[in-house]
Amino acid sequence: MTEHWSYREGVVSDPTMSMVGFDVEATDGKIGSVDEENNAVGASYLVVDTGFWIFGKKVVMPASTIIRIDPQEKKVYLARTKEEIKNAPEFDENNYQEPTYRQQVGDYYGRFPHRP
Repeated sequence: MTEHWSYREGVVSDPTMSMVGFDVEATDGKIGSVDEENNAVGASYLVVDTGFWIFGKKVVMPASTIIRIDPQEKKVYLARTKEEIKNAPEFDENNYQEPTYRQQVGDYYGRFPHRP
């Protein structure tokens, strides 16, 4: 399960950099901004506030879905489409850090082909 929650090699150039507030881009456009991050080894993710795009919903994005971070532009790029993100398991504010919820999210994103 930890492979979903680990960054791809070469994605994070500065492990001390905060991505909170960065814009988040799916393969087909902007989905929101980073509201929270966790960079623990094997447990890394972003919580993305999608704003009005999907009615204020937040989503958890496992580190493996991140393909590029641009610190100058303050953007995070994902290897998922808007539709894939929209259909992800519902954000559970009380349990999103729990192993059962993380397993559900990891299994969902693991169904899609690995994209560069």
